[in-house]
Amino acid sequence: MNAIIPRPVSVTPAEGTFTLTGQTVLHAPTGGADAKRIAEYLASRLRPATGFPLPVPADPPENGSAGISLELTDADPGLGEEGYELRLGPDGARLSAFRPAGLFYAVQSLLQLFPPAVEAKSTQPGPWTVEAVLVRDQPRFAWRGAMLDVARHFFKPAEVKRFIDQLAGYKFNLLHLHLTDDQGWRLEIRSRPELTRLGSCYSVNRDPGGFYTQAEYLDLVAYARERFITILPEVDMPGHTNAALACYPELNRAGTAPELYTGTEVGFSSFDIHNEATYRFLDEVIGEIAGLTPGPFFHIGGDEAHSTPEDDYVHFVQRVQEIVKAHGKTCIGWEEIAKARLLPETVVQFWWNKEWALKGAKQGRKFVLSPATHAYMDIKYDPDTLLGQDWTKKYIPVREAYEWDPATMLEGVAEASILGIEAPLWSETAVTTADLDYLIFPRLPGYAEIAWTPAKARSWDEYRQRLAAHGPRLQARGIAFYRSPDISWE
Repeated sequence: MNAIIPRPVSVTPAEGTFTLTGQTVLHAPTGGADAKRIAEYLASRLRPATGFPLPVPADPPENGSAGISLELTDADPGLGEEGYELRLGPDGARLSAFRPAGLFYAVQSLLQLFPPAVEAKSTQPGPWTVEAVLVRDQPRFAWRGAMLDVARHFFKPAEVKRFIDQLAGYKFNLLHLHLTDDQGWRLEIRSRPELTRLGSCYSVNRDPGGFYTQAEYLDLVAYARERFITILPEVDMPGHTNAALACYPELNRAGTAPELYTGTEVGFSSFDIHNEATYRFLDEVIGEIAGLTPGPFFHIGGDEAHSTPEDDYVHFVQRVQEIVKAHGKTCIGWEEIAKARLLPETVVQFWWNKEWALKGAKQGRKFVLSPATHAYMDIKYDPDTLLGQDWTKKYIPVREAYEWDPATMLEGVAEASILGIEAPLWSETAVTTADLDYLIFPRLPGYAEIAWTPAKARSWDEYRQRLAAHGPRLQARGIAFYRSPDISWE
């Protein structure tokens, strides 16, 4: 059974099989360094479980063996920036794309066609045989993201890299890092050292905190880029700012530093909107982070600013947008920002209040959809779920997570105005990678399919069979997933 997730646009069975052996050679005859690097990545993924050498020589083999060819070609521009073609047969495997990202996604599909044991970190018996097939594929949406909250609980660089690898396996291309909140500030800002000296000390429930040095953050950015994932940094403002206010009291309207906060209530903190020190602070912070982040966007948060008067809030958003723009980035914020007059390029991220979100639609702005009732990975699967939250008064079982369409989520917002979707994971109850695994899987593959696959090609009854086939694959990767009763796990 073809168990590729997200489901490709076109899958055509062919005659015969392709078998990976100890004599298989990978090569990149076209595409130069980009194609060769992706070939090396594929070889590195296949070697542990197969035990095969899988060399990637500079020149193609001359013996005509059934190897794996990875090619970048301008012969098929219809595949677009992220599309690919994958051909498997007795004479070998050929992965081709118009751009490097597409070639990387072809690799992910090929890996999913091999038996699940290919994900193991130690040598497995095989055989490594795949049915012959032709796959042609490209995504529905350009924005296919997930968000990780590292402010409520801090996750170390290695843990974030593990999350990046999980996203890459399902063709996500964006990781939104929620870097700051009332409970902690998680990125070194050299012009404002107190943010991490003091503001990073704790997490929710006074659990240990932490922060990323700028070198660690740059390493995460580079690691993600190698997997065609863009890092989107978020500094939440003007609310969710207690950690910053505790470090720099002049940013607080009272002029005094509040205590560090390790609870989970929201909406009580706010920058001093009418103090120029606030904007000097933000100019320095946004400037440093923008300089570390090659991606085009900067997220200003903007949610749940309950203690900021609305006129002040509108003034703040309009001014901060300009600071973001001055540092060469495009502004994005949660839907509340649409109450302000937005710059033409500013993006609205919908999460809860449709009325506020539609204020952005009236301004003609683009959207990213993250509906809390369908896409929040920290919401419980059901009343008995061990981890997660239930503040939405609506659980999100695996089927509910899968059966929604971005094009119909916001009435009055056409698909042409939707950049894509993003599945957030807030970390109030998530402390370890096992916690993340439990909340993320098996919902994450469904979000990947919503973002990638045309709506008319998606069916729950068909998808649940493919998802069941991923159970052994997740086990082989050491992912402690929730065994949803919606799925007949193999």
